Amino acid sequence: MKKVLFGSILMLALSLSFVSCRETADKAKDGMEEAGEALEEAGEDVMDATEEVGEDIKDASEDAMDTIKEAGEDVKDAAEDAASDVKEGIKKVADEVEDAVDDN
Repeated sequence: MKKVLFGSILMLALSLSFVSCRETADKAKDGMEEAGEALEEAGEDVMDATEEVGEDIKDASEDAMDTIKEAGEDVKDAAEDAASDVKEGIKKVADEVEDAVDDN
């Protein structure tokens, strides 16, 4: 009788330990899956942020190019105005010299 009782208790203890190990393994597996999902989401967030930074850099470089282009146009306009002023000044001096020569 002792052997039957002892055997039953031993079988019960073994079955509980296997069930307990299986539950622990399932919990570990669930934890790993959750960690993997969290890492995947973090990776997606990093990719999104990288894309946004790339777009911001592109926009900033386009703005800088527009500003440089406008500055170049302003320099060109100023050079043309200066050349026109010099041309008018030379013409005025030439007219004055011509008038002075005609007066003599």
